[in-house]
Amino acid sequence: MKKLAIFLIITFFTVSFAFAVVSPKEQIKKTVDNVISILKDPKYKGQKKAQQRRAALRAEISKVFDFEEMAKRSLGVYWKDRTPQERKEFVELYKDLLERSYSGKIESYTDEEVIYTDEKIENGKFAEVKTKIITKERKEIPINYRLYFNGNEWKVYDVVIEGVSLVSNYRSQFNKIIRTYSYQELVKRMKTKQLEELMREK
Repeated sequence: MKKLAIFLIITFFTVSFAFAVVSPKEQIKKTVDNVISILKDPKYKGQKKAQQRRAALRAEISKVFDFEEMAKRSLGVYWKDRTPQERKEFVELYKDLLERSYSGKIESYTDEEVIYTDEKIENGKFAEVKTKIITKERKEIPINYRLYFNGNEWKVYDVVIEGVSLVSNYRSQFNKIIRTYSYQELVKRMKTKQLEELMREK
């Protein structure tokens, strides 16, 4: 009887946990909806509110994006050679790079329609959520989110925009700079916000 009771308790909590986990699609949809709400909120409108707006967007996006995992994948084989302090510094520079590169695009949202077209889960560990943004001109922009399950929730580790992987694109740029110059040169360029130089090294 005691063993049966223990089994039932374990089963109950296992099932409860399974139902409590938000699906990859739900996770992405919730984040996108919250981002759109911030962009539409009157208290964040206007250039004078840019700092507060970006802080709110950063906080929301950070809930689902694993920037450390994205930075690690973007640095590729060179990640293992970095010290803990170098890794920490690189993740912060990477987050800053993403914000500078994409905050303007996010803030340019003007009631475009977001459609969730597909969700694929592989072995309960990895997933891809496919979406499309429909512009006012009815142009379709495919954006796919790649996620992994960290044991508690789904986290984004890559975004594929119109067939181009964000992580793969940065890895190609970063690796070329490191091979041609050095890791220190890459960090220097990221610190001095030399985005044009980074793009020219593609």
